[in-house]
Amino acid sequence: MNVQVAMQQYRQVGNHSSAEDASPHKLILMLLTGAQERIATAKTHMVNGNIAAKGETIGTAMNIIVGLRASLDHDKGGAISSNLDALYEYMEKRLFDANLKNDPAILEEVSNLLKEITSAWAGIADQI
Repeated sequence: MNVQVAMQQYRQVGNHSSAEDASPHKLILMLLTGAQERIATAKTHMVNGNIAAKGETIGTAMNIIVGLRASLDHDKGGAISSNLDALYEYMEKRLFDANLKNDPAILEEVSNLLKEITSAWAGIADQI
């Protein structure tokens, strides 16, 4: 995992001090949670017709997912890393579609995928 890339991405979304002290595992959890929060906010903007804010917030969520993809260690991660890479790429595309189509159901789909990853990642804390 390229922790520096993930840390840089997290700093860009506004949690500087927390990112500085976080373990690599915690940092990924913070990114996953941050993406979910941005998607929830984007959904609210979407429903309320705040188009500019919706687009900006979806863009931030996409940037976090880009950071998560960049943090994958394909040398050590094997098939899991490859599968996560494909899933993150799918989420990026779906977020783009959600923004373009103004479809809150797509945001919910991506949020649910992130929740699954977050739950799995939280569950391996003692193993790494």
